[in-house]
Amino acid sequence: MILVLGGTSDSLKIAETLEGSGYDVCFSVVTDYGEQLAKKKVKKITKGRMDQEQMKQFVLDHNVSLILDGTHPFAAIVSKTAIAASKEAGVAYVRYERPRVNLEHAVKVSSNEEACQWVNENISGTIYLTTGSKTLKFFRDNVSFEDIVARILPTAEVLIETEKLGFQAHQIEGIKGPFSVEMNKALMTKNGAKVMITKESGIAGGILEKIEACHQMGIPCVVIAREDIDYPKLFNDTAELYKCLEEYK
Repeated sequence: MILVLGGTSDSLKIAETLEGSGYDVCFSVVTDYGEQLAKKKVKKITKGRMDQEQMKQFVLDHNVSLILDGTHPFAAIVSKTAIAASKEAGVAYVRYERPRVNLEHAVKVSSNEEACQWVNENISGTIYLTTGSKTLKFFRDNVSFEDIVARILPTAEVLIETEKLGFQAHQIEGIKGPFSVEMNKALMTKNGAKVMITKESGIAGGILEKIEACHQMGIPCVVIAREDIDYPKLFNDTAELYKCLEEYK
């Protein structure tokens, strides 16, 4: 069996394609939302976070021959956990990751801390934040809280957590992307954005449209770059990935 670690639209598409081609696949998700999406596409699903020991045990208990890591480019902890678990369990590990993009028109930083520092030193006014709900507390505490407008996934779980952090209704945009350049421009114009902060999420995550929208509006797009991880085997192209996986059918 192939254990596909999900968290992106790419990973679910890969799992669906593999299952449709006759592979024995189990798709791993963390959230209820992820489970709801997966149920429409694949048969076998496991839900819940796994630490290294739990993942190793899952691999051994379910006769997993390969861990296919399709998690989000910023889920570095999960990737490192999977690499270590695969080594302990004695099974193969393969990483599929969205191709990187040209950040020529963006302000590239290496961390959330650097993003906050750059914004605090260079921007006065509305901060349009599209880094995901998990980072909201950090940005709330490290930039001008009153100036944040956060674009988040419109699930009850995320909205409740956002409100618990003290965000008011006018600071929350619950809407699912990715978006076109024009849609990004419209949303930022509506909020009077002076800067966007986002992540290097890849083409499927709409990063190019975000950067271009900011470029056309003449405002900075601060992009937090991915962490560089030494993956045992990495693919950015699905055709090459599927060819590699033929031996696991």
